[in-house]
Amino acid sequence: MDFGLVLQTDPPASQVISLMKRAERNGFDYGWTFDSAVLWQEPFVIYSQILANTERLIVGPMVTNPGTRTWEVTASTFATLNDMYGNRTVCGIGRGDSAMRVAGRKPNTLARISEAMKVIRTLASGGEADLGGGTVVRFPWIKPDARLPVWMAAYGPKALKMAGEEADGFILQLADPYLTKTMIKAVRDAAAAAGRDPASVTICVAAPAYLTEDDSPEALAHAREQCRWFGGMVGNHVADLVSKYGEHSDLVPEALTDYIKAREGYDYSHHGRADNPDTAFVPDDIVDRFCVIGTVEQHVAKMRQLKELGVDQFAVYAMHDAREDVIDGYGATVIPALSRE
Repeated sequence: MDFGLVLQTDPPASQVISLMKRAERNGFDYGWTFDSAVLWQEPFVIYSQILANTERLIVGPMVTNPGTRTWEVTASTFATLNDMYGNRTVCGIGRGDSAMRVAGRKPNTLARISEAMKVIRTLASGGEADLGGGTVVRFPWIKPDARLPVWMAAYGPKALKMAGEEADGFILQLADPYLTKTMIKAVRDAAAAAGRDPASVTICVAAPAYLTEDDSPEALAHAREQCRWFGGMVGNHVADLVSKYGEHSDLVPEALTDYIKAREGYDYSHHGRADNPDTAFVPDDIVDRFCVIGTVEQHVAKMRQLKELGVDQFAVYAMHDAREDVIDGYGATVIPALSRE
């Protein structure tokens, strides 16, 4: 199992770079960031410095979207980084929840994501792609060994199907074993039906992780408060699914939809932050299921569960008051425990 670190690109950028260097020293394989141009600093500028200051870390957005940049610009940016640093990027892509809504636009459709994935992957890997209307382009400067994997974030049935049919990887932003098992099965079934090897689709689960010294009520209560924001972020996507498929639909598990009934709006200025006031509706059991909190032993046990379900990478959201502690703790205990198996 690989491990990744997910950060927001809050200033100063030097701190983001420092934490990514720390992650690499502790055995992390991937460095991810949010990508929302209004809320945070431009990640691709920062990726260049992360890559320059690390040796093997693979970097990318969790996630970009096909609406805030033209596709040839996105592809060229990735391809340039790969040319400079040796194919050390991955394109995580999705609908653009915060990036689009904060800019007053609707999240992208699945059809648009599908088209964008093909164009971005093809151009960044040295091929020709139609930008629309018959305009076919190719980067003349790209090297023969250029490549760019594209991983798609998904929750709903149509998105899961598309991830299995078209994406190189699947990003699931929650760590609930039941839902993880259900969604991985949907992706792999879709891959098999499309004539692909289901094992060729990399499975990445991303969620907050918070290590506690013990499992006392006080320690767990603090960890939950630091991670409760995540249930609110996931709730945005779930609310869209409920709007599309209904509250009681066989297409969306009720285990995913029940908790958002008390949801009352969402302010993106607090998006992905531990002090988000719009997440009081998220109950403790959802925090426990969606995130990874508790002692080292509890973290290792949950990682083993996820690994058995077919998860190839666990990406740690570190938007809380113990970023260094979770990076160092995983490097000293959790990562070695999983690497020995």
